[in-house]
Amino acid sequence: MNSNDVSAEAGKGIPKLRFPEFLGQPLHNVQLGDVTDEASTRNGGKLAAASVMGVRKEGGIVPMEERLVAGDISRYKLVRNDWFAYNPMRLNIGSIARWQGDDEILVSPDYVVFRCSSRAEPTPIIPEYLDHFRSSRQWDAFTNESGDGGVRIRIYYRDLARMRLLLPSAIEQHKIADCLSSIDALIAAEADKLEALKKHKRGLMQQFFPAPGETTPRRLFPEFQGAGDWEEQALGNLLEFPPNYGANAPSAPYSPDLPTYLRITDISEDGRFIRESRMSVEVEATPDNSMQAGDIALTRTGASVGKSYLHKEAEGPLVFAGFLIRIRPNSNLIIPEFVSQFFNSYRYWSWVEKTSTRSGQPGLNSTEFSALLIPLPKNNQGKGIQEQRRIADSLSSIDALIVSQSDRINAIKTHKQGLMHQLFPVASEVQV
Repeated sequence: MNSNDVSAEAGKGIPKLRFPEFLGQPLHNVQLGDVTDEASTRNGGKLAAASVMGVRKEGGIVPMEERLVAGDISRYKLVRNDWFAYNPMRLNIGSIARWQGDDEILVSPDYVVFRCSSRAEPTPIIPEYLDHFRSSRQWDAFTNESGDGGVRIRIYYRDLARMRLLLPSAIEQHKIADCLSSIDALIAAEADKLEALKKHKRGLMQQFFPAPGETTPRRLFPEFQGAGDWEEQALGNLLEFPPNYGANAPSAPYSPDLPTYLRITDISEDGRFIRESRMSVEVEATPDNSMQAGDIALTRTGASVGKSYLHKEAEGPLVFAGFLIRIRPNSNLIIPEFVSQFFNSYRYWSWVEKTSTRSGQPGLNSTEFSALLIPLPKNNQGKGIQEQRRIADSLSSIDALIVSQSDRINAIKTHKQGLMHQLFPVASEVQV
């Protein structure tokens, strides 16, 4: 056995989870540089500019924007199948990827390119295993502590090559990689289902609300056929009182003894309150600064402008932040769930994009929200409210499926993370 091998009996640094057939087999204590090689092959005149790629944290290796490609690409680096590439200034945020295409590609000459060495001793590292290992806690810990530079840390290959890892045999690596890849495939399949649900809802939204310039929706429930044209009313005329701004108050870590604080960052893209990041506020909750069930918070500035949150259930006082606007629909004129669904429609977001344009940061104020025109079925003998309820219930039922599917995906991701923690030892457990 190599002197750097670690046996199962040693205990220290052994993964908590191994497949039964590999129990007791040694792990090889190596540096990443022992099992990989830096690749610096230049393009010369081999490939055209269309072959130039970039690396993103989300999306991996993707085509580079044409405006960012240099006029002379002769020094750009060549990347082949199963090779890794990354920007040394962005490795610590996860911008690294393995190229899985058959054709050769190019990356910026400033990138680092490396490959797994098939001749490594006592065992090579397989690309699929390394691809999963770079999502481990050990990888994150190392890349967050390594590198050269001041404010902008650069992690070059010579830095990365010093990372130590306990490497199982190639056969065990394949087994681990296949296991994790099968979970990735499941996540991708479930993500496709989620996107199909969202697409289905977007399609219904376009049919349930009249298109700009039209007076009736393209789809009506049978009981409301022949009810007549819809009408447009300004949002400000449908509220119990004018829109008002939130509290500019200091927030604090969440405490059940303090009112919960709703900030712009706490509202998800699908309009949910992200409770994992919720904060408390060190002020008294009052009718003027807090939300009750049925109130809607609208973001009024920044990249999130236009996002909305419907407060559906009382979870104690919910103080809303100064960069939010609270509206309270008059339920005799418009039900909160209906207007909340309208805030997800293409028609609404077209209005946000057009109205929020500023010379600097985009924004909307209470006057602009009050002037927003809302399409409504006419409330003849209460049928308008009934139709609003029918539309809101139909769309809310799809929302429930979307939330359930999102939770399922998150549960699978959490399960995968749990496996990763057990399959790969943490950095502090690796003996140098």
